[in-house]
Amino acid sequence: MTRPGKLALAISIAALLTPVLSQAQLFTLTKDQMVELTAQNPFERFPDGRPKVPDGFIERARGLSSEEVLAILPGQGFRNQYADGFKVLHPGKRLAGRAFTVQFMPLRPDLDGVINARAKAAGLSRLNNQVAIDMLQPGDVLVVDLFGQQEGGTIVGDNLFYYIMKATKGGGLVVDGAIRDLEGISQMDMPAYFRHVHPSAISNVVISGINIPVRIGKTTVMPGDLVFGDSEGVYFIPPALVQQVVENADVIHVHDEWTRKKFDEGKYKSSEIYGTPRDPALKKEYDEYLKKRLEEIRKTYK
Repeated sequence: MTRPGKLALAISIAALLTPVLSQAQLFTLTKDQMVELTAQNPFERFPDGRPKVPDGFIERARGLSSEEVLAILPGQGFRNQYADGFKVLHPGKRLAGRAFTVQFMPLRPDLDGVINARAKAAGLSRLNNQVAIDMLQPGDVLVVDLFGQQEGGTIVGDNLFYYIMKATKGGGLVVDGAIRDLEGISQMDMPAYFRHVHPSAISNVVISGINIPVRIGKTTVMPGDLVFGDSEGVYFIPPALVQQVVENADVIHVHDEWTRKKFDEGKYKSSEIYGTPRDPALKKEYDEYLKKRLEEIRKTYK
């Protein structure tokens, strides 16, 4: 099936599953609910209302560090957006993309029965991990709340990991749970963050939400957040703050560049240069350098 065909199918499935949401936080959000919960989003949206952070900002985010994101988010009141303690598949590869969220709960037969009755009404054999995976779009990062589960909490093995890599064009995976087939997955060039590795297939769990707010560690993740990961951990950046974060990072990069140039001259103590030059002449030199370099850097953005 083509990507547009898959998107149309996903929208149809979501439309059938949505009515349960009014009674419990299950399945997905209506478009109006998605827009309401992400009202500060300044960008375009997917047909289901999920914020669509522009590709250009995703590419710029690959040059970020966790410290640069930290420089903005807490000051704007977002103090619960960073998760760490993961196993990192490719520590030298940055993760950047739009959050596509999935929530699981421990299996409970009565709840499972209701969920899968609705799945059958939507033309599915049951609601499982592949239903969500088949809804992924280019640039997505699959963000999965599997409540830290190890055995049976394996969202993917190597075949489905490969599918995610192709469907998202290398977007990525963050799972508060497990993966399996690590040997095969480690050969694939897509960033991934996970708590555990276990040989079991996914089992004894039930999907309770697709593209709803989820918890990863001690963070709250909204569908459409910009997901950024480095060797330290993962940040989930609200779309409304994406531009501020990446533009402030440009300033930090230039500041670090100039500071090290001055250190290389061997004429100054650290306290004379870092973080703000004491001498007015040096401060003027830095301000001019900053302006020039920011103009040069931002000309390169598409």
